[in-house]
Amino acid sequence: MVALLAAVPLGAAPRKEHAIVFGRALGVQLFIGPGETQGTPLAVRPLYVDARLKEFTTGDPHDVTDRTFVVRRVFRINDRLPDDPKAAPHWQWQRGGWLLVDRSTGHVGAINLPEFDPYYSVASWYRDYAAYCGVSDDGEKVYAVVTQLGRRKAILRREVGAVHGANLPDSECPAPDWQRNPVRVTFAPVGGQKLTFSVRGHAADVAEEDGQ
Repeated sequence: MVALLAAVPLGAAPRKEHAIVFGRALGVQLFIGPGETQGTPLAVRPLYVDARLKEFTTGDPHDVTDRTFVVRRVFRINDRLPDDPKAAPHWQWQRGGWLLVDRSTGHVGAINLPEFDPYYSVASWYRDYAAYCGVSDDGEKVYAVVTQLGRRKAILRREVGAVHGANLPDSECPAPDWQRNPVRVTFAPVGGQKLTFSVRGHAADVAEEDGQ
């Protein structure tokens, strides 16, 4: 009994539960188009951890596990030029990438989504997989991409056509469609062919037609 009591740390504090909540939605303007002169409404919600503002977000979160979820980040950037009058910063809202939030630790961190374009890409989540149309660094090619949380490289990266060039957000392809049993994801790039891929663990390939 003495040995057992000695092994128990005295004054051990109970595990702290973190309060992770979204604030009230704010209506802001996202400026789009070649000259960023056209405004479109965007709903922004602040993300608080233990009553402290951590990030601004948009859209619905996706629960990955019972302790983690992902949500899209938005931020304000200073649009003031060096030659503009010395005044307050000229803030503009922009959409960013995705965040991974851990409810048990309160940690909020950015997710690496290969070739995800904050302007053109629309991510669709299933389990810990994200599917979206990515854009090449030179802005000319569109790729069907499937990536998995915790992996640096995409498990699928397939060229599906050229950039459509509409200069509108989310314009290269709509959010891919997921299905289960078997796990498949379908891409429909603008001006391209609809493609369906099977996802198995850490790999993905073109899906075979049922009955083959």
